[in-house]
Amino acid sequence: MKRKIIPGQIPTKDLHQYIIGAVAPRPIAFVSTLDENGVQNLAPYSFFNAFSSNPPIVVFSSNRRVSDNTTKDTLHNVRVSKECVVNVVPYSIVRQMSLASVEFPSDVSEFDKVGLTPEPSETVSAPRVLESPINMECKVKDIIELGEHGGAGHLIICEVTMIAVSESVINGDRLDPHKLDLMGRMGRNYYVRASGDAVMEIYQSVTEIPLGFDGLPQTIRESKILTGNEIAALASLTKIPELSETSLTADDVKDISESEKHEMASRLITEGKIKDALYLLTN
Repeated sequence: MKRKIIPGQIPTKDLHQYIIGAVAPRPIAFVSTLDENGVQNLAPYSFFNAFSSNPPIVVFSSNRRVSDNTTKDTLHNVRVSKECVVNVVPYSIVRQMSLASVEFPSDVSEFDKVGLTPEPSETVSAPRVLESPINMECKVKDIIELGEHGGAGHLIICEVTMIAVSESVINGDRLDPHKLDLMGRMGRNYYVRASGDAVMEIYQSVTEIPLGFDGLPQTIRESKILTGNEIAALASLTKIPELSETSLTADDVKDISESEKHEMASRLITEGKIKDALYLLTN
């Protein structure tokens, strides 16, 4: 049984918690801006993502406060300057990022309050965060107002003009997620750290047509031992493999009961031996 949550029938603050708890984890945009008086502002936003590579576009939302329907300094600053910097948040600065979410007065710089270092940008006037390993300097292309009441968002559409990346988080010409050690936002006061065992690699070609669930034998699809994820790993292959394409021998599949095959296949899938598992289950 599922609980029905109907927007408009529960308080906005409660609906907000259901949304941010369900849409998680979310990347965090640590946005630095500059106001018309030269005050440097810094604030985190987890309604954030990348939406285009050509042109390079990132978007974050600065929502109206539910409590009093006021808007934030970041929104004011990007309206005035049409510029910002989106800085990423690694574990090493997560508490400082959290501290920057406090509603300090507009004439106070969060850089000073949270102990982070502003460094000059190259294509915009807003400063970068020195301690952040990746800084995306941006020109604001558009601001889309989504509503007039508390909780309504303002989509701030930013075109990236330059990305500054610390050499310490690069392997060759690719970012290393383990070295980046990024944080994600969940519901309420919860965060997730994208490093160690939390980071997994799942390869799936999007151009080769796989077997799919419907291309697998019924005994596999209805297995009481294999999980949905394990069956999906088998379904990601493009064909039933031959023995020569596996590391198995003919003796490996002799005199094994069906349940033993499924248990062994589960172990093989865990080890990344997907072809071995599918061959075992189909012979």
